[in-house]
Amino acid sequence: MNEGAACGALAIAQETLDIEIEALKRMRDRLDSRINEAVELILAMQGRVVVVGMGKSGIIGQKIAATLASTGTPAFFVHPGEAFHGDLGMIKPIDVALLISNSGETEEVLRVLPFLQYQQNKMIALTGKMDSTLAQYAHVALDVGVEREACKNNLAPTSSTTNTLAMGDALAVALTVKRDFQPEDFARFHPGGSLGRRLLTRVCDVMHKDPLPVCAPDASFRDVVNSITYGRLGLTLVMDGEMLKGIITDGDLRRAFEAQDEVKNLTAAQLMSPNPLTIAANTRFADAEAFMREKKVGALVVQDTQGSTVGVLQIYSMTQLPPAV
Repeated sequence: MNEGAACGALAIAQETLDIEIEALKRMRDRLDSRINEAVELILAMQGRVVVVGMGKSGIIGQKIAATLASTGTPAFFVHPGEAFHGDLGMIKPIDVALLISNSGETEEVLRVLPFLQYQQNKMIALTGKMDSTLAQYAHVALDVGVEREACKNNLAPTSSTTNTLAMGDALAVALTVKRDFQPEDFARFHPGGSLGRRLLTRVCDVMHKDPLPVCAPDASFRDVVNSITYGRLGLTLVMDGEMLKGIITDGDLRRAFEAQDEVKNLTAAQLMSPNPLTIAANTRFADAEAFMREKKVGALVVQDTQGSTVGVLQIYSMTQLPPAV
């Protein structure tokens, strides 16, 4: 590809994003109390959100259903074409229908309406035409309309599908706040991924435990080095009986060599960093990891509820998370 063609593609890509960003801003500015009504309809339901859409709207609908389900709102997608070949039986009267059609006149979606009316299902529409058939039949209609598609021919669903997807995200996030959906709840629905494991795993599950490398405050330089070497953690804990006094890391030794001429005459108490950062054993690993990155440390001393030292957590412990089930 020559430079001129590449520059042309860059300009087109930027213009596409500009059009879609502007469409999103306009939709945000139009947003009104109907979003509250849609959220309350879903919160009041006894069943699930049934998402229905055709073509590109159907693909967006599948993503919206997946997002809702993974964030605490039971949901599934029904293809409107398959609905008339038995899948209508999946929809119960206690479900809320989320119907997607940019035109609001998609034949396959409209054909589902009499069934939903017969069952008295509550209906929410995501549509770009607020005077459409779909909008009129819905209990709540949310405007996802755009002035134009990002497509040069103003034909391919681009801006409109972006708006629809974003409105689905807005619904899902509003529902998580209303439900007080916590990271632990998210983790329960994502136990097989690394994020879920981080959220479910506790510090005590991955910390280094007995035997921990320890030395007394009056330990010699040689004893300190031996403790670090054989402990294989790059550190040793300075303990006075059961009391944690400090920590000595490889970095502390290097700094001592740079600052002292007779470093081999120093004791553990003179080498250590006093008052090391600690963390509770039942802390979520994700929180511990964030704390370590915030403080720019590679290790934390782990303590139980009585304040006793029970382990060491290191930043690379993230590679030791329990495997996905």
